[in-house]
Parts: sequence; C-alpha cells; structure tokens
Amino acid sequence: MDHEHLVRRASGGDVEAFVDLTRRFQHFAFGSALALVRDFQHAEDVVQEAFVAAWSALPGLADPAAFPGWLRGIVRHQAFRMLRRRQLRTVPLAEAEELPSDEPPADHRLAQRQHATAALAAITELPDKLREPATLFFVYECSHQDIATFLGLPVATVNNRLHAARSKLKERMLTMVTETLHSRALPDDFANRIGRLVEARGAIIEALFDPNAPPDILTEIVVSDEVRRRAVNVQVVQRPGAGIVRGVAVSPVSDLARGSTVLNSGRQSEAPVSLDELAKVVPLLAGPPSAMGASKLVETGIKVIDVMCPLMAGGSVAIVGEARVGIVVVTEELVQRLSHGPDRVSLFPLVPLTPNVPPDWSFAEELKKEAGSEGTVGQVQTFFFRGEDRPWTQDRLAALSAVDTVIHLSRERIRANVYPAVDVLTSRSRLSRSGASILIPRRWRALHDFGSRRID
Repeated sequence: MDHEHLVRRASGGDVEAFVDLTRRFQHFAFGSALALVRDFQHAEDVVQEAFVAAWSALPGLADPAAFPGWLRGIVRHQAFRMLRRRQLRTVPLAEAEELPSDEPPADHRLAQRQHATAALAAITELPDKLREPATLFFVYECSHQDIATFLGLPVATVNNRLHAARSKLKERMLTMVTETLHSRALPDDFANRIGRLVEARGAIIEALFDPNAPPDILTEIVVSDEVRRRAVNVQVVQRPGAGIVRGVAVSPVSDLARGSTVLNSGRQSEAPVSLDELAKVVPLLAGPPSAMGASKLVETGIKVIDVMCPLMAGGSVAIVGEARVGIVVVTEELVQRLSHGPDRVSLFPLVPLTPNVPPDWSFAEELKKEAGSEGTVGQVQTFFFRGEDRPWTQDRLAALSAVDTVIHLSRERIRANVYPAVDVLTSRSRLSRSGASILIPRRWRALHDFGSRRID
C-alpha cells in the first residue's frame, strides 16, 4: 500500500487525500471491526467513528508509514467502546408484519437474517488469532500482503492463519460466509461521505467534500463537535461547486472548530426549518442590500410577480407554498430570467417534503429533472430550505419579515388552472405602493381572480 504521501497530505488538511485514504483502508477497518463487534450495523458505526477520530488525530501521527497499524488501533478502541455501551434488544418475529409493504416478504427477510446469523456464527467460532484475518479476507478478497500490512504481521503468518481458518470453516459454510460478507459490506460511497468544516458563522455551516461526490441539496450532514462530544445536524441548502456545500444547523450550534469532521448521512432532511431561524440566517446569506437597491425594481417579465410582489435589486425573495404548487418551477424560472441581469437577487424557496412518493424519491433527483440551479448563477443565488406541507396562514407569512419579497403559491390557484399559482392577496413586497412590508391592498382582488394563465 503506497499510502505515505496521502497521509502527509491529509495531515496538512487535504480532504481529497483523506478521502482516498478512507477508500483504501475502509474495508480493512470494517473487517477488523466486524471481527470484534460481530454485527454488521455496529461494525459500520465503529468504522465511521474511527475515521472521524483518525481525521482529528492525524496531524499527531509522526510516522506516515505507521498509518495502517495506527488506524487499526483506533478501530479496536472504538470497537471496545461500542461493546461496552451496546445493549442488545430482542425483537419479536411478529414485528415483521409492521414493516412497509414494499420490503421483501417476511419469510424472505427471515431467511436472509438466518443466513447472515449463521455466517457470523461461523466466523465467531474461530479462535481470536484467526477471526480477524479471515474476516478481512472474506469482505473484499483483500490480498495476503495487504492484510499483513494492516495487521502488522508477516505474510507467512497471514498465510498460515488463513489456511487454518479455511480448514475450520467447512466448504459448505465457506461459500455462505463469503457471499454474506460481500453483500453486507460497507457501501461503495462510504469514503465520499467524509468532509471537513471550512467555516461556521452562527447557524451557517460551510463544508468541503470530495468534489466528485458532494452531499445533495436538502440532505443531512453531521458536524462532529469533539470538544462538546456531540453531533450537530445540518441541512444542506446550497452547493456552490468545487466540493463546497453550505448548510444551516437544525439544532443550536456555537464555536465549531474549523477543520472538524463532517459526515454525509445520505438521508433527505425531513425537519422543516424554523421560521425564527430562517429570519436569522437570511441576512447572513443574502448580504445587505445596496443603497440603490432599496428603491430599484428588478423586472422578471412575469406580470403577476412584477405587479403584485415586485423584486428588489439586492433583495431577498421567499418562495413558499404547500407541496406540488410549483415552487421549484417558479424558482428556476426566476433564475433563468434574472441571472444575466446587473442586479443581485437571493432566492429562498421553502420546499415541503412531498407526501406519498416512492421510497427512492429524492429532491435532488427532482431538481436535476428541472435543470435546477444549486448555487449561484450570474447575479442570482439560491438557497433551498425544507418547509412544512401545511397552509401558510397570515401569522406564518408575517414571520417572513426578514425577506424583502414573499411569493406565496397556493393550491387554490392550481385548482383554478392559474399558473404561476401566485396568491396576490397574501404575497407581498417592500416595493408595494405604500413602500412598507404589507399585504397587497384588497382593491386589487380583481387581479387575484383574473390572475395570469401563463408563466409570462
């Protein structure tokens, strides 16, 4: 394993180098952890915690050549911690009836579980000195030389131990062990889940990941706060590019250390942003409006918006509504129309979690279908937040006082076949006729009924 140059680069804060190290050693770490904790899910947790700890401690590693044994020591430490705190819970087979219907049948799941249990039992019955090299070998068929390097043993010793392990595992069981460990190994993108904290401004988090695999918009990432021994959950709201992602913490956060480990959970964020928290981060993300922008209108060419809730140069725009009212469509239409203009505009669409969608649905894929922007395009920057799928009352709309314009899309307009579905009675702008942040006057109700039946 030619890893020493990667260790040196990673010690200096090079995230890509550490991702490469993780990719090279993740299977060795997983096999070692599995041999100790004897549970697939717990082994994955151990490996994740081990790489978090390794990233933090790497600058203190004096000899890069010692990385494999050093990492193995961290894995073993985390595994023993897991064993000390683990509490096993017996789950009745009847609980299988409560699982979602799109899962495999209960008898199939039971057979898989019995298969995995038998395979683990076979490995578990091996003597201590045989269990770890055997597990490493069967996870991804790692070479004897690599296993020797990771375990700090002579190759001849590894050969002898693997030969002894094969003898103890009967041929019938050997095939089952190999297939089971292959199917339950770490996911291929495990290494890409690890990033580094670049900056934290209040609740705003900026992190760097592998440029080829940054976390998706509206997924959860977790910052490891080593000082306070806690995890800070963050919702990804923007992907400016080059591996950088911006997010907003969904739990209180303070004084996170630059360089802290950030993990991509791969899960969609389901927690709606607090409107109080949104009011705090809007000025930080949008920046202060210019002196000229306070009175300058930015024309979009969308009549209902330009007349009823005009945009302000340098201003911020919240695009809100319930699910399936066209929030992403309106957002991307504004991006396309305004990105080549001279005036800066910040868009804050609040996207509800869409109900009754397939299990593999994701907002990121939906955004790609719409050719959606994920960061800054010309003069327009976009920040996607998770919203709630419930009606926007006057009180909730009033809580958006930090933004200069509110474009409220409603299902009533959809039912009336009016697109874009702008509710002109509840949408507002600081550039309204009174110059204040108030609701559209009721004498404009006729325009609400007339609407605009085309996006232009």
